[in-house]
Amino acid sequence: MQAITVRDREAGLTGLALDDLPHPHAAENDVIIRVHAAGFTRGELDWPATWTDRAGRDRTPSVPGHEVSGVVTELGYGTTGLTVGQRVFGLADWTRDGSLAEYVAVEARNLAPLPADIGHTVAAALPISGLTAWQGLFDHARLTTGQTVLIHGAAGGVGSIAVQLAHETGARVVGTGRSADRDTVLDLGAHAFFDLEAGRWEDVGQVDVVFDVIGGAVLERSAALVRPGGTLVSVAQPPTVRPADARALFFVVEPDRARLADLARRVRDGRLRVRVGAVRSLADAPAAFTSRQRVPGRTIIRVAED
Repeated sequence: MQAITVRDREAGLTGLALDDLPHPHAAENDVIIRVHAAGFTRGELDWPATWTDRAGRDRTPSVPGHEVSGVVTELGYGTTGLTVGQRVFGLADWTRDGSLAEYVAVEARNLAPLPADIGHTVAAALPISGLTAWQGLFDHARLTTGQTVLIHGAAGGVGSIAVQLAHETGARVVGTGRSADRDTVLDLGAHAFFDLEAGRWEDVGQVDVVFDVIGGAVLERSAALVRPGGTLVSVAQPPTVRPADARALFFVVEPDRARLADLARRVRDGRLRVRVGAVRSLADAPAAFTSRQRVPGRTIIRVAED
């Protein structure tokens, strides 16, 4: 099969290439997926799991990409709950070869059935962004109706879904971004927009929850905005500045089949929009990783036609 591989940690993004690899093996409780579409995170070449397995052993050449949508072609020993020929989507394992390939082996529990009326391109943009948004807002920050949440990067993959979920739950939503993002963020359901490049931070006021996907100085300055009893949650890095009398935490998204199914229902019902900004071929995936062009939504790799 063909796959995008990275063989040299020192080479970084320049080491990405389209290679021929053996067909993956279905271990116990695995399925093999014929990949139709895949998502990736530009920073994943910095993740230790890209280079080593769970035991810390080198596993190069590695296949990046951890969001997948496709069709089950093979079941591993003991696999239940899914069938050959079924459309599925979900998360490829962090410490195994990923989804930028024609086929990928994934633990069945990390996948959910994909309804026939949701395209693979949309589905591949949903797992990390959707699960991260849900877990950050509700599992970790415990956002409830009537609270105010500040969502950084509100026009991005995670932020755009977080805005919609927070709005639906009855929270007051303040989205941040660049000035060009204002109309998009407000259209997604934010009640107010804050320009990170030109706005005065003191104008934001106190909030119950800050949901950060940016890190750095933005994360540090956000600590002062959290009112007592609130929560500062980040997926970018552990907070180094803690808000007074409030919680501050960092988390890594976890697979959740039931929540994936719930997110898919929201997409079907029109309650959740997934922003896909560009679709590239598997051969173009290395260029998509290195592109500095700002895309209004997720970049998805189409591996096979729907």
